[in-house]
Amino acid sequence: MRVQSLTLAAASAALLVPTAPVATPAQPRTQPVVWRPVVGRGDPVSAADLLARARDCAPVSRGRYRKDIGSPAKIPVCGTRDAVFWKADMDIDCDGRPGPRCNRRTDPYFAAGTAYSQSDGRPLSAERLPFIVVPAPSRIWDYRDHGVGGGSVVAVVYRDQVQYAVVGDTGPRGVIGEASYATAEALGIRPHPLRGGTASGVTYIVFKNTRVSPIEDHAVAVTTGERAARRFVDGAE
Repeated sequence: MRVQSLTLAAASAALLVPTAPVATPAQPRTQPVVWRPVVGRGDPVSAADLLARARDCAPVSRGRYRKDIGSPAKIPVCGTRDAVFWKADMDIDCDGRPGPRCNRRTDPYFAAGTAYSQSDGRPLSAERLPFIVVPAPSRIWDYRDHGVGGGSVVAVVYRDQVQYAVVGDTGPRGVIGEASYATAEALGIRPHPLRGGTASGVTYIVFKNTRVSPIEDHAVAVTTGERAARRFVDGAE
């Protein structure tokens, strides 16, 4: 997570205003990203199903988080038997392995590392892998105490869409609401590291005691996520 860019975002609300997806840049991807559809038994779990289950909040955090540095602390982390979740904005994480869309030229606050690495030891690719950022452990909340870690499966819900992702990076202790370039792109949120994101309306549901291995295998995140989402919605063990 870029602390500097969050400061910049707090200084200018224009950075967080929802916009249409950015036009395809002139420089093509070396290998196009293919977002695999959810695969599961029966009907896929819908955004409405997940939001209905996450309607009520039983806080598990000791305090509340800010959307951006300098904004009021209003966001609790909520919990159930199967998951923890929060409702926030989405800032764009472009850190990790550099590519044509995430690098020092496109993002002046770019960092070439992520809290969790691929199976080959390299940082994750924010522009290719859907992942989210969780706040670093603090007195407010420690994700590690709730069955959450690198590779935990997440359902990111925006409007009527669900994108399965993994926990891939950590950020400032007092701020919440950030996901990779690839996550935003898949949800139709403008993914630009400085001018992208959305100011509100994103629900992050992290399923306890799940783990994708290798962490970069998005297909496994999708199938695991669909099963975990069904348990979460049904309230089953």
